[in-house]
Parts: sequence; C-alpha cells; structure tokens
Amino acid sequence: MHKTDAAIRLISNAPAAGIKADYVLMDTWFTTEPMLREILDTGIDAIGMVKQLKQRYTYRGRQYTLPELKKFVGFSGAGNIFGSLVVTTKAGIPVKIIFVRNRSRKSECLYILSTDITLEDAEIVRIYGNRWSIECFFKASKSFLKLGTEFQSHNYGAMVSHRAIVFTRYIILEWIRRNQNDQKTYGELFFMFCEDIQDMDLTNALLSLMALFVEHMSMLSSDITSVLKSKVTEWIASQPKFIQALIANHCWES
Repeated sequence: MHKTDAAIRLISNAPAAGIKADYVLMDTWFTTEPMLREILDTGIDAIGMVKQLKQRYTYRGRQYTLPELKKFVGFSGAGNIFGSLVVTTKAGIPVKIIFVRNRSRKSECLYILSTDITLEDAEIVRIYGNRWSIECFFKASKSFLKLGTEFQSHNYGAMVSHRAIVFTRYIILEWIRRNQNDQKTYGELFFMFCEDIQDMDLTNALLSLMALFVEHMSMLSSDITSVLKSKVTEWIASQPKFIQALIANHCWES
C-alpha cells in the first residue's frame, strides 16, 4: 500500500493498542491536505513542516501561497519565531502557520503548520522540535545498529523480532549516554536545585531589605525607633522559625 495509507492505519491502530497522543508530528513529505484530513478523522491533531509549493491558503477572504503570506508577518524582530497566521486550506481546514527563522539560510524562513490553532506559537515550535530526537533515533538505528542490513527475512514475525533487538540496543546505549552526560537524568534532584536557587535569591533580597531597614532606623528619633522596634519584633515572632533564624543576625544592638 501507499506510505500515507500505511501511516494512517498505524495512527488509527495506535489508540486501540493503548498508545495515547495529542499530536502527530510530520515532515514535509507527509504534511499534505489529504493527510491532515485523514489524521483529524482519527481524533488527533497534526503538527508538521510545510514546503513552499503551489498550495494556497485562504486568509481574510483571499487565497495566498506561503511566500505571499509572509507579507502579513513582521520580520524585524531578532527572535527565531516571526509570528503566525490562522488560515484555512483549500478544503476548509483551519490551521495555524508559524513562520520560523531558517538558521541555515537567514534570508529564508520555515513554515510549521498546526491543526490545533489554540496552541501558542512557541508551544507549537517546541512540540515539533521533538522530531529531531526521532530523526536521531532513525539515523543511529540505520547507520550504526544496522537496521535493515544486518538481517533479512520474509517472515513478518522474524522482522519484528529483529527490530525489537535493534531498538533494545539503542535504548541501552542511550541510557548509558544519558547517565554519563545528560543532566536531565538527575530528575527531581535537578528541579530541587532550581528551587534552591530561587530561594537563595529571595533570601538575599530579604536580608538586604532588613539590613537597610535597621540602618535607617538608627537615624530616627528615639520615640519612633522604639515603636518600630516593638512592631518589628512582634512581626518577627509571628513568622516561621526559618525566617526568624534568617534575620536573627540583624539584632537591634548591631
């Protein structure tokens, strides 16, 4: 069967197999209007890169090609995402097209299409960026783990078994690499460090504020100073123990 028909069958069978997904990520070869319609019929949205072909999209009642749509987006900013437009395809499918800087050719831009028009531009780009890890997986499996060349058979079960072996090799190698090089393997510990950094910023700000307050109190009259000391002492006593310990060094005698 055609590749697109096989892809739609795989997408349709995935939910029945317990695989849940919100989006199908596609390269330019698959991101066509008939393919989008088929995917939407399965109840899943699609995000894919679009080629600059002759297809036209309706915007504000008129039809434009992708290069023609660029004039409605400002390209003066320094960011990598220039903007987006919500348009409709020839068959009336509403889609959002994101205009992204082409890092290889700065004078050009890339077009990312999403059938979920409620997503923010940056979120669409982030989700589509997951395709890079998929491409790396295919590259490693074919070039280094000999997927497709190490073993040949006319038996479907044997082919599935061989692919399972190749993918298991990849999983083991990736697990070793991440343990050695990737800080994301720290998991929850990594996020705890981030929270500690934020707490340190708050701690320094509170200490600076308290030191400034004590310094300026010494310039006031004795009557006002005694009242402020009494109120601040009451406030400190009402705070949790760690806050009391934090500002204990800023005693009035100092």
